[in-house]
Amino acid sequence: MKKKNGVVERRAGIAAQVEQIERDLAGIRRVLRRPLETEVAKGNLTLPQTGVMQAVVRSHGISLKDLSRSVSLAHSTVSGIVDRLEKRGMIERRADESDGRISRIYPTAVVSEFVREQIPALARGPLEAALERATEKERAEIGAAIRRLKELLEAIG
Repeated sequence: MKKKNGVVERRAGIAAQVEQIERDLAGIRRVLRRPLETEVAKGNLTLPQTGVMQAVVRSHGISLKDLSRSVSLAHSTVSGIVDRLEKRGMIERRADESDGRISRIYPTAVVSEFVREQIPALARGPLEAALERATEKERAEIGAAIRRLKELLEAIG
């Protein structure tokens, strides 16, 4: 019976640790997203609009059907987002060169620059600031712990 209680205690301890890690990771994600969310709000954009712009920049010349699939949103939802972004001059639709019945969606230069340069910088900012406050030893420990957690997660498929 003692061994069984030890297993139960171990599982309960792991379950509690899993819950704490989930809370910590969610908190980290919130802090890392905050600068981007602030910048997006300044431009009166929604996060789905930002996601659509990112997908358009990555794919440069994507169909509405493929864009909907890429951002995992309904075709009608993405169509409305594209309409609003097009009205604001952030993206443009052009006829497909090989099939004029299909239109392709392209980013404007301003959107391309924002997605390629500013979004990554905004995302890195809080992490860089936090790591600057840590000692060299702490930075090494944080990096090693995160790499190890990633390895353990990847090992389970």
